[in-house]
Parts: sequence; C-alpha cells; structure tokens
Amino acid sequence: MSPADRPAAPPPASAPRGWRLWLAGARPRTLPAAVVPVLVGTAAAAGVDGITTGSKGVVVWRMVAAMVVALAIQVGTNYANDYSDGVRGTDDATRVGPVRLVGAGLAPPTQVKTAAYASFGVAALAGLALAAAPTWWLVPVGLVSFAAGWLYTGGPKPYGYLGLGELFVFVFFGLVATVGSAFVQLEEITALAVGVAVPVGLLATALLVVNNLRDIPTDTVAGKRTLAVRLGDRRTRWLYVALVVLPYVVLPPVAGLGSRPAAALALFSILLANRPVLAVLQGAVGPALVPVLGQTGKVQLAYGSLLALGLFLSA
Repeated sequence: MSPADRPAAPPPASAPRGWRLWLAGARPRTLPAAVVPVLVGTAAAAGVDGITTGSKGVVVWRMVAAMVVALAIQVGTNYANDYSDGVRGTDDATRVGPVRLVGAGLAPPTQVKTAAYASFGVAALAGLALAAAPTWWLVPVGLVSFAAGWLYTGGPKPYGYLGLGELFVFVFFGLVATVGSAFVQLEEITALAVGVAVPVGLLATALLVVNNLRDIPTDTVAGKRTLAVRLGDRRTRWLYVALVVLPYVVLPPVAGLGSRPAAALALFSILLANRPVLAVLQGAVGPALVPVLGQTGKVQLAYGSLLALGLFLSA
C-alpha cells in the first residue's frame, strides 16, 4: 500500500471538524499573499490610459477573476504542500504550527491531494475566462504557476527542499501575480506595475521565511534543506527583518514612479510591523513564532491595502 492510500490515523479530540478542518488546512493566515498582489496590481493599472472617471478604467470582473485565480492557486499550493510533506514524513503530529491534515492524521492523503487538484481546477477555469479577454498567452503563465505550486514540495526533487522556496514566492506571489493583475487590465506591462510588485513580493516572502524559521529544528531532522535550515537561526532572523523593512525603504521611489504620491499611505502599516519584528529579534522560537505568522500576514494586508488605495486615489 502506497503512503497516499494509507488511511489517516484517528484525529486528536481537539482537532477541528468538517468544513473547519478543511479551512484550517487551507491556511488562512497565508491568504494575504494571494489577495494583496491583485489589489495592488489592479490599482497600479487604474487611470493609466488617462481614464479618471468612474472606476478609472478598471474592469471589475477581470479583477474578481484574477482574485479567484490567485486565491485558488494559494489554497491549492497549501494543500499540495500538506499532502507532499505528509506522505514524505516531513510533517507529523509533533510538528509545531498551523494544522497539517496528512501529517497529523486528520484526513487521508488522497482526499488532501484531491482538494489540491480541485483548487487548481478552480484557478484554471477562472484563468481561462480571464485569458480569453486580453490574450491566450496567459495560459502558459498559469500552467507554470500550477507546476510551481505542486513542485514546491512535490515531485521527485521538490525545490522547497533545496532552499528555493523563497525565490518561488517572490517571483510568483510578487512579480507574476502583481504584474499579471495589472496586465489583465491594461494588456501591457508598465514600470509602475513592476515597481509595486517588489515590496509585495518581499512581504510575501517574509511569510514563508518566518514559517521556515519556526520549522528549522523539525526540517533539519527530516532532511528538508529550506533556506532557513541552510542559513541557520540567526541569519534567518535578520533575513526576515530585512524582508519586512525593505518595503518601507523602497516605498518613496515607488510612490514617485508614475506620479502616485498617495501610495505613501502604505507607510502607516509600519505601526503593525513592530510586534512581529521584535518577536523575531528577541529570539522567539517554536510556538511563540506561530502568532508572528499571523501578524506578518496582517502587515502585508495593511501595507497592500493602503498601497492599493493610494495608487487608485492618485490615478
């Protein structure tokens, strides 16, 4: 019997049940990484063609479709990661952090794999509708995104085990998602879209870094050579701080790019960055890093929402 066909172990009495179990497995705290690029990319496209009335040229249904694609890819990647780590034995019931369905014996591996495929299927349907409007060249971009999500911890040589996960997040949840969201509105790539994609990607990467910082002990034992394992605890903490601080450093020139001064509103989100940064610098480990993941997600959501609002108002 293959690992994927083995029945799940009896779930702990305290485990969530029903739809709450699958919601927990989707890892809601990571979803700002999908929402923010769409908001920011769409706002960067507002008024570019000189349209300043109504919704400033934003095609709302395209924004909604892009949001569905981004969220479905994020959820699909989370389920795929859960499945692959679970059947490999990287995760088990002793793992610290958000619930893992397969590793904790909360759901059969085949069900989690099906959930991943279903999520990617939803993304594919929304993506096809979106690609039909501007250009079918968006289809291969979507296929590469699906493959990247699955191969993060799946396949014979998962790149997440090689320390390349952060690069994947920066590229796909920063550059590709943000620039792509602007592209479906404008049908062209602008310097402003690329500029705002950088801080979005940095904050998305910070989510993964703090997650992997927490998992250094268990990943080391399991042979999962994430970037955090390769860098070690101390340097990973400084990497996290840099990823949170740099978006505020690059914000002034980004706000000036394309004459969008109100984009500087995102600076106010720094008020939320104090707690997670201090927790990491003060040496929080294990369970103490679990809330840091949620706090980092709130920083990203606040930064992205204010950045998008400023970009739109300045358009």
